[in-house]
Amino acid sequence: MTSTVTMPLWLLIVILAFAAVTFASHFLFPSVRWFFRRRMEKVVARLNARLERPIQPFKLARRYDMIQRLIYDPEVSKAIIEHARQEGVPENVAFQTARRYAREIVPSFSASLYFGLAIKLAKLISTALYRVRLGHHAEDHLKAIDPDATVVFVMNHRSNMDYVLVTYLAAERSALSYAVGEWAQVWPLSRLIKAMGAYFIRRKSRNALYRKVLARYIRLATEGGVMQAVFPEGGLSLDGALAEPRLGILKYIVEGHDLSLRDVVFVPVAINYERVFEDRILVAAGQRGERRFRAKISVVAWFLVKQMWLRLRGRYHRFGYAAVSFGAPVHLHRFLAEEPEDTLPKLADQLMHRIAVEIPVLPVPLVARALLAASGPLDRAELKNIVQGFLLQLSRAHIHLPRDDLDYAVEVGLRNLVGRALVAETDGLCSIAQDGRPLIAYYAASIEHHFVTPE
Repeated sequence: MTSTVTMPLWLLIVILAFAAVTFASHFLFPSVRWFFRRRMEKVVARLNARLERPIQPFKLARRYDMIQRLIYDPEVSKAIIEHARQEGVPENVAFQTARRYAREIVPSFSASLYFGLAIKLAKLISTALYRVRLGHHAEDHLKAIDPDATVVFVMNHRSNMDYVLVTYLAAERSALSYAVGEWAQVWPLSRLIKAMGAYFIRRKSRNALYRKVLARYIRLATEGGVMQAVFPEGGLSLDGALAEPRLGILKYIVEGHDLSLRDVVFVPVAINYERVFEDRILVAAGQRGERRFRAKISVVAWFLVKQMWLRLRGRYHRFGYAAVSFGAPVHLHRFLAEEPEDTLPKLADQLMHRIAVEIPVLPVPLVARALLAASGPLDRAELKNIVQGFLLQLSRAHIHLPRDDLDYAVEVGLRNLVGRALVAETDGLCSIAQDGRPLIAYYAASIEHHFVTPE
């Protein structure tokens, strides 16, 4: 027992390394995890005390546990068996495929990161780029929602800024869970987005197993009361107007949901901008007739460098107004009672209608529509008269007139378009620039539905 054992130095190092790993995994790591878990629980308790809707336990569950719960779900298990049969592969291979899908979809929400960094960053970016305005916000309706209900923000999709803007404006309500597309699956952006509670979706996937895993995750999140934000159009608007709704995520939320557990309340959210950063890319994609956005990271980087340089020189100006309106909620249990048949398409149409009604009217879209309506160049007085005539036709929409001054509103809208060389002003007459018409039409289309008489 006391004899000396001689061994090579490398073997001693290996033994000590294994001993250190064993000690850490059995004693140190659990203690560290317990310490951070306790800290997180205290942070969440403080947040829930001030949030309008507390963060639900489902959102705080460990990612590993959520993945296990998802892949062993009975419906997913049936889909795994069917996938194995159709593809002619062993069930354990199909199971690993389902696990991969679950790992791709399930987020790893961090309350500290979301409320400590994301909210502040969202506010900083939103207010640095735009003059943010809140239109109709149906505050009484929102406060009257059952605290146990699952709230789903249903939004039109104008820009990738939508995520940032609504996150900022909903900061005092709760933590939002977004569905984000393939564009966000880039490291390290993907890690940050998952930590903020967003989940990835493959919008064009027709794989039955993938769609079952996605559907079950959304269903579990809905049953767990997670506050969500979805874009029923399924993608960014290519022409500025509202698109027809797609039923994918709405279907996963509605079908099979047990209303005896909790109600689902859809809150329409309408967004409009005086400048959409992706506008040229989107319009070009619409003209080509394909939804492929060929934006290069070099273009984005150059844009950011240019804006920083303008700020350093004191010549930076924000990109006009961004406005958000919240409409009256739609309660699923009431809607089902009124529309027991063809519920899903009727619900989607109802939500899109309420979004359309709430789309804010801003100076740039007004001026753009006035220029398109003119038969030739206009002076500022004529432009103002046309815009004034438009305003008389608007009764329900939120209209943002800067300083409540029509003259100034026309000046703001015109200055934005002239500054981007979309409008030319010569000898006091304003006309659409030769290459500016597609973008002018894009901004005018964002409010065109306000002037269409319902059939």
